[in-house]
Amino acid sequence: MRAVAAGAHGTAGAGRDIMPRAIWKGSLAFGLVNIPIELHVAVRDHRPRFRMLHAADRSPVKFERVCEREGRPVAWADLVKGYEYTKGHFVVLTKEDFRAAAVEKTHRVDIVDFVTAADIDDRFFETPYYVIPSKAGGHAYALLREAMRAVDRVGIAKVILRDAQHLAAVEVIGDGLVLTLLRFADELVDPAQFELPASKALPKAELEMAKALVQHLAAEWKPEKYTDEYRDNLMRVIRAKAKGRKITLESPREPRQDKVVDLMERLRQSLASKTAPQRKPERKAGRVARKRKRPSAA
Repeated sequence: MRAVAAGAHGTAGAGRDIMPRAIWKGSLAFGLVNIPIELHVAVRDHRPRFRMLHAADRSPVKFERVCEREGRPVAWADLVKGYEYTKGHFVVLTKEDFRAAAVEKTHRVDIVDFVTAADIDDRFFETPYYVIPSKAGGHAYALLREAMRAVDRVGIAKVILRDAQHLAAVEVIGDGLVLTLLRFADELVDPAQFELPASKALPKAELEMAKALVQHLAAEWKPEKYTDEYRDNLMRVIRAKAKGRKITLESPREPRQDKVVDLMERLRQSLASKTAPQRKPERKAGRVARKRKRPSAA
């Protein structure tokens, strides 16, 4: 199973003394069972956000909605939504049109199937949310969690969030349930349109060398050891400039490759630099190793 970067009973990055606010309240439904729940964000964006400023006086710049034909700003009250079905030709949709197309707006996460986790391609997964039970739903929540854990199944559900219908997966992670929005099948790009190299003609010696290099780099998955170096450097620059200081950061540059490098020679060099043998990663006690289905090349 995939891991979510925070404990399953709180919002990532939220203060410990402040109860995180739910982004959605409703129920988790399967069969005739309804469990009152809340959805809480499970990830956070650390990246700095910027505003566009006027270079002359450092004032924020506003962006206006300008009509392409008239070249004049348009008020919000004068805007309509249009779908461009061919270049320059639009169909205008009204509120009534959107209401006619809408599915029943419920406050339920309706689980329609329980599937094997390994059968879900990682490309389908999008945004995770923590599923937190209300006090009244704690017992039923724990019962469902342990039942799903015992049979090693993931719930596939449909849910309405922000007026749009989403496909979702409900998974057991630690002591909690995590709902992750899924892409629909027609949203994935078919890899068959790309020319991908075949594996039949690979020289055995090169393959064995490549496998040896992979084994040398084998390690236990520890997400906390991987950091966003660009974001960290950018924040150092921002903090320094805010204090009126100038900071110089050295960024190592990889030498430019002007010639095609012999693959076997590069593999040998890589293996030579990994002289210290590494132990195979040890599995933590009580943790079940799960495999995701690899993306199909067809």
